Amino acid sequence: MSNPLDAKRVADGFVAQWNEPDPATRSALVRRLWAHDGAHILIDPPQEMREAAASLAFPVLPLEARGHEALIARVTRAYDMFIASGENVFEADGEPAVLQSNVIALRWTMLSTGTREVLGGGLDVLSLDDDGRIRTDHQFIAPN
Repeated sequence: MSNPLDAKRVADGFVAQWNEPDPATRSALVRRLWAHDGAHILIDPPQEMREAAASLAFPVLPLEARGHEALIARVTRAYDMFIASGENVFEADGEPAVLQSNVIALRWTMLSTGTREVLGGGLDVLSLDDDGRIRTDHQFIAPN
């Protein structure tokens, strides 16, 4: 994973999965990008998510989705919440950084499709397996 082009390929695919409108294509992207037991871990969820979890008596977060089916559900839920209306899009914010031979970091933003206003963003640190698939994704949402 030392090749920066590989990091760009992974980052481009990672962002694309969140924006993909076709459920079958979205599922195929997840299966191609992620290890079968890959985990997406939301490290410090937004306050409203923490309050919702607390109201259901869930312990301290982070939130985790593990395995292809859970990851497909997570990506689909984010698509439905933020992208499906056509009002927003996720985009990479700069080039991915290779932190180690199998670890990349990428910044992203959510933009209004009409005004290009930045509505949110974050940082994802992706650990890859030997096949270049995402083993873990530690996601940090940037406070607005």
